[in-house]
Parts: sequence; structure tokens; C-alpha cells
Amino acid sequence: MLARTLCFALVGVSGEPVDVQAYVSGGSQYQFSMVGLPDAAVKESRDRVAAAIKNSGFAMPYGHTTVNLSPADVRKEGTAFDLPIAVAIIQATQQLKCYGLQDTVLLGELALDGSLVPVQGVLPLVISAKERGINKVLLPIKNAPEVEAVEGMQVFGCRSLYEAMQHLSNKNSILAQVQKSYQECLKKPKDEGMDLSQVRGQQSAKRALEVAAAGGHNLLFVGVPGSGKTMLARCLPGILPQMTQQEAFETTLIYSASGIMPAGTGLITTRPFRAPHHTASAAALIGGGVSAKPGEVSLAHNGVLFLDEMPEYPRRVLEALRQPLEDGFATVSRVRAHVEYLSRFMLVASMNPCPCGYFGSRTRPCRCGNRDIRKYLDRISGPLLDRIDIQVEADSVPVEEIASKVKGENSATVRQRVENARLIQLKRFKEENIFCNAQMNNKHIEKYALAEENALKFIQQAIKKFGLSMRAYGRMIKVARTIADLKQQETIKLEDAAEAVQFRMIDAKYWGGAEE
Repeated sequence: MLARTLCFALVGVSGEPVDVQAYVSGGSQYQFSMVGLPDAAVKESRDRVAAAIKNSGFAMPYGHTTVNLSPADVRKEGTAFDLPIAVAIIQATQQLKCYGLQDTVLLGELALDGSLVPVQGVLPLVISAKERGINKVLLPIKNAPEVEAVEGMQVFGCRSLYEAMQHLSNKNSILAQVQKSYQECLKKPKDEGMDLSQVRGQQSAKRALEVAAAGGHNLLFVGVPGSGKTMLARCLPGILPQMTQQEAFETTLIYSASGIMPAGTGLITTRPFRAPHHTASAAALIGGGVSAKPGEVSLAHNGVLFLDEMPEYPRRVLEALRQPLEDGFATVSRVRAHVEYLSRFMLVASMNPCPCGYFGSRTRPCRCGNRDIRKYLDRISGPLLDRIDIQVEADSVPVEEIASKVKGENSATVRQRVENARLIQLKRFKEENIFCNAQMNNKHIEKYALAEENALKFIQQAIKKFGLSMRAYGRMIKVARTIADLKQQETIKLEDAAEAVQFRMIDAKYWGGAEE
């Protein structure tokens, strides 16, 4: 007899429907065949499914059992097919009658004792099912929190094959439906990193951090060793605004497809902060591997990618950042896969101004020659530097300030201003499918970055004086728009433009004339 169940195969960060067909025929010998382009993990499910069926109180058919995963031209990877295969075999042997299989997605790996083990990529599979009009999903109980906020889906978490069969064989659901609103998901405890009140001095750097957080701008700290560059970057999560529901789903999709979400973890509602080591390869940063997995730029989507000691990264790795920084997505092409991953992130980097670290310091002399300084700075190419909106210098802090017990503003206070500015931007861009000023293109700049005449002239004069590119011109206007949003101004004024220009002066000081 023939029986069918429904599953989905993970392709990149989306799902493709798979019709799981089981056909059981007579025969004198036990045979179990699986077709439909399964990978090794799927082929191994034959033994897992057979043991799980027997240990769940059902009988594995004697004779020839054929399982077809259709369509045959889509490669099937992972262990999520165990549950639909087992249910299809039980149906094909008429051991238990099930209801509603045609509109229920079955996902889950089976242990030998019949218990259900969580699988990766559940969220993209469930969202893909919803987009195709399917509104029920049965999956391992530990995967349920990952999809509990998907509106319009009936999510049922179960612990074993036996429990799944009892649920499917009843016309009325016996399992409790798992459902949470996005607002309930936001109540989870958050680790927001270090607090800005712990940073002594560095007022200009703190201001740069606030502006960058408010507009989603890329940021570079240049300064002597021990000036607090890394500490400032680690404070960034504490002042970043809350993710929107769309941003949370986009980020969770990538983590779910990557298989790096801990079991039982729900929707990701805090912005990612990724800090890869400087020995990371281009494939680790952009994505790759046999199955074209997402890299660090995609795992930092809607969050922060922090590169500490930026010149220590290989030149080839840094240059690979240019396309995702400009386009907002990373294209990963391999023999078996071609995938585009969303990669809209804030690039935050830190570096010393020279090999010894003290070029330009007010407190210690530099030991490097001009040639060494130039060679070190040139590890950061002009096109990459051009894509960093805000560049700020951090010198050493006087010991009196370090020892002072007077604390500056805490992260909560700064975050409130940042969130107020982001709310203005969300309302402004509600029809544009972007979330912050840094994501504006030329069309958006013309429409939304309204500036007074003297403000525009000031930026234009700065471009001519320092020989900056037209890309730098657009990015200065974006930063000025963010500064105006922090002040809740409709238009960009001269003082906003002046501050935005000042945030590009490091470029002129170091890369414009290191020999001097």
C-alpha cells in the first residue's frame, strides 16, 4: 500500500516541499530502499526509523519497503525526514489511521528508542510552509520555541514517535499548541555587554558610538594601545535599539539554517555581536563550505561585525567585505549550491595608527619609520575605508580620569536617545523596506535627507578640500541625517553637517599624509 506525508528540505535559508511516499509490498526477504537524491544522513535514517518504529510499539513491515522523497531533483540533507518517513511507513501498513496529513508538515529526527531529537533549520522550513498555505506543523518539543512566534501557524511540539502518532490519529488535537506573540518573546533576559558608564574619558568616541548606533553606521576607532577601543565596541550592544519583528525573523532564519541555535532557544530578539579572530578566512567571513553555509557577515545581520586590530586581517579577507557592505547581502557560490544571504550589519573596527601603536600620540613617541607607518596603514584599502561612515581617534586617557569615581552616562540613558532616533527612522522608511539611515540609497537621500543650503555647501567644500569620493559625500549626508534625528530635527542644519564632516577627518590625517 502507498502512503504520503509532507516534509520540507532546507535550501539556503528557505524550504522546498518534499512529498514523502512510502510503498510496502510483499516479499520473502526484508528490504528497505530509499530514493529521491538523499544524502548520507538521510540514507542512514533507514536504521533509525526501523528501530524507532519497533521501540514505539509498532511493527516494521516484512518484505520490500520503498521510500521516495519527491521531487527527485532537490537534494535532501539532514535528519528532519525521520519522522515523516516513519509516519508514512506506519500508514502504508495500516497500523493506525491518521488525519490531516495533507496539510501538516512533519519534521524531526528519531532516536533508536523512538524519542524525537531537535533538528536545524526549523524556522525557515516553517515559514516556507506558511507561504505555501500550510498552517500546521508537528516537530520535536525542543524545536517548538524557535517557531512559536510565527503568526498563522499551528505549532505542535511532541516528544516521541508514539506521541506524534497518538496526536495524528485523533480528529481533535491532543497536543497543546505552542504560540507566543513577539512582545512575549521580548521578555526573555538579555545580555547587553558592558556599560558605557564604565568607560572613562573618550567623550568624542562615545559620541561617535551613539551616532553610529542611532543610524546603523559603520565605525572605525583609531588609537594607541590601551585607549579603550575594544571596550567601547563591547559597549555597543547595550545602546543598540530593540530589533523589529521583521529583523528578528530575518536574523533567526540565518542562525536556524546554520544549525547554531541552542536547543530550546526561541526567536532571537537581541542584535548579534560577532567578533571573528583575525586568522579567519574569507570563506569563514563571507560564507562557504560544501553546502554554502552563511559566514560571519550574515550571522551579524541586523547586528554588529567587530574586527579588532583590523590591519591584522589578511588583505584578501578585508576586501571580501566590500560587496556585502555595499549591497546588504553576501553571495555564496559552490558546486552544490548558490545562495544569497542577507548581510546588513554595522561594521565596527579598531586599529592602532602604526605597528608600535603610538603614531600621533600626545604621551609617547612613535618608534616607527615613515615607510613602516605607510605600509601598515595601507593594509586598509581606500575603497574599504570609503565605506566606513564614522572614523574617530582615541588617545590615552589621563590617569586622573581613570581613577575618578565620577561616572558618565550609562548605556540605558544613551539607548533611550538612540531608540527615539530609530523610531523616527522606522516611521520615515515604513514603505521602503529599510530600517535605518545607513541603509539609504541615493533615491532615499534625495527624498528624506533634506538639508539647509549652507549645510550642503559645507559638506561639498569638505569633499573638495580633502579629495574625498562621491560615496563619502553620500555617507556624510547619511550621518548628518542621523545627527539631526538625535536632535529630532526635520532638516539637516550646518552644525549637523559640521559634525558629520569631522567624523571623516581621521581619513585625511592618517591616510592622507602619514609621511608627514
